[in-house]
Amino acid sequence: MNSEQDPFGIASGWWGTDGSWRETEAETREALRRAQGAEEHPDGPPQDAHIWFVHPGETAELWSPGVVSLAEGGEVLAQTHLPPDLPLGAHQLQPADGGPVTHLFVVPERSLRPKRGWGWSAQLYASRSEQSWGHGDFVDLATLANWAEGTGASLLAHNPLGASLPLAHQQASPYYASSRRFWSLLYLRVESVIGADLIGEKLSRAAAAGRALNADQLIDRDRVWALKLTALEEIWAEVRGSRVVQHSLEIAQADQELTLHAQFCALAEHYQSGWQEWPEEHRHPSSAGVAEFCAIHSDRVAFWRWIHVECEVQLAVAAQAGAGLLADLPVGFDPGGSDAWCDQDLLALDCRIGAPPDEFNRQGQDWGLPPYVPWKLRHVGYAPWLQTLQRMLNHCSALRVDHVMGLFRLFWIPQGMSAEQGGYVSQFGAELLDLAVMEAARAGATLVGEDLGTVESEVREALSTRDVFGYRIGWFAEDPPEHWPSNTLGALTTHDLPTVAGLWSGADAEQRSKAGIPPDPDGDQTLRFRLANLAGVHEGESPSASEVIRSAYRTLANSGSDLAMVTLEDATLMTERPNLPGTIDEHPNWRTALPVLIEDLDSTAAEVISADMGIARP
Repeated sequence: MNSEQDPFGIASGWWGTDGSWRETEAETREALRRAQGAEEHPDGPPQDAHIWFVHPGETAELWSPGVVSLAEGGEVLAQTHLPPDLPLGAHQLQPADGGPVTHLFVVPERSLRPKRGWGWSAQLYASRSEQSWGHGDFVDLATLANWAEGTGASLLAHNPLGASLPLAHQQASPYYASSRRFWSLLYLRVESVIGADLIGEKLSRAAAAGRALNADQLIDRDRVWALKLTALEEIWAEVRGSRVVQHSLEIAQADQELTLHAQFCALAEHYQSGWQEWPEEHRHPSSAGVAEFCAIHSDRVAFWRWIHVECEVQLAVAAQAGAGLLADLPVGFDPGGSDAWCDQDLLALDCRIGAPPDEFNRQGQDWGLPPYVPWKLRHVGYAPWLQTLQRMLNHCSALRVDHVMGLFRLFWIPQGMSAEQGGYVSQFGAELLDLAVMEAARAGATLVGEDLGTVESEVREALSTRDVFGYRIGWFAEDPPEHWPSNTLGALTTHDLPTVAGLWSGADAEQRSKAGIPPDPDGDQTLRFRLANLAGVHEGESPSASEVIRSAYRTLANSGSDLAMVTLEDATLMTERPNLPGTIDEHPNWRTALPVLIEDLDSTAAEVISADMGIARP
């Protein structure tokens, strides 16, 4: 960033993508200071966080004898030095003299490297089977994983699956979830829920109505939500008193984070809004009002706890089904949602994160997501970050960290200001990344950092030092694919970029025009030229989209990247991209289904692409 920072990590300015220096306005800096508690701490954040990072085998000298409470349970005595055989994990060191507890993190020096291979990238909501209720689900995910493995793929990437607000109108974007730690009811296969057979004809009618939604090209989440919620309530009425369900709920009740999430869902459903619109007595999870509400509505709290248990069961099955899952960790969450309610004391709720103006968006971007106050997050031993990582890594072989640069710095926009008036705030990036590497290693998973766009050299160096995979996108990479670094994930496109067929046919440009986005013929021509080079298309030739797709992916298969990803959108010749940045209602973002059912994927270009991948990456 090459700028001075104040004690709260607020940058004096930043270099724009056009090479110009942008000064952070004085009003912005003052607002960002207040958001981080400057009125209470005018000289800067408290410096008394007790954090200690060590690598395995280190025997650092102790200032006092103590006891190490291990992450997985148990205790180890420590006299003069740290024991050399401490396992990876977030432990606690309690000095014998009664001093403050230290968060002791034993972190590996490098991330786990996968074998050279390839995988499929799927928007799960869009990947429907004959049994789907208009929306891809966890059983579909298992089917896709088995199918992917059968094609020779080692990984299946999927969109974030985080829980949505339990409201009639469902948020479309998977990157704006109520919670990153729990899963959406929309992904449940109702017929696979324990006790579903007990509602007989009611289930048959609901399933018929749900499967009828498969005929629609656009996902109707609101209708899917209504059908599934009603059916699940019918099942709950039959099974809530059963010994099996009660036993699973008793186990789940020990999970405090799940209890808070279930309480939030019951309250949000009751008020039909996010927590910031609730009565004062219910706005904080520790309040007496919340306890009283949950005592009165204990059955509904139990219902939402049961929903998560069923989601966990079905997702766990999918994670073991075939190709390993590559999960997606969003950069943030809905400010009115479950994670924000639970962690509100650690958040700067009067700020949102986004991106500064650039050549693609002259007004900047406001993502509407609340940031953690860095020093407050550090003072609680990064508990929410660890909880999020652990829950996601329970069910995947690899984890993609969205906007990985955000671990190091985030662009904050104070309340009442536009994105053009925002400023950068530094995070404890090295520590956040170390913890991600630690939890991934404990789970035996690979870590991938989404480092697209303008990323500081220090960030890329930090990723490389820890062997965290970065990205290479065919249309943007300056070096040819065969020269891409091995510790990268190579792809032709992403969910925010045109599909191959959309770019080659010109359909993507037409869709942008219909959405009111100014035309960019030079940019389109540049991308088309790069695609032609990847596909080996010479001047004067006019191959079909399917031919270009196969040729371009054959080039990707032979790239230097150890991981290569193929999108199902390209395999099915889709011209619509999953998301068109800068639009909300102007384009059906996150709502377009695949043009074929999962059962018919073998009749698409997937067959020839996988054959080419298998030759290059056996």
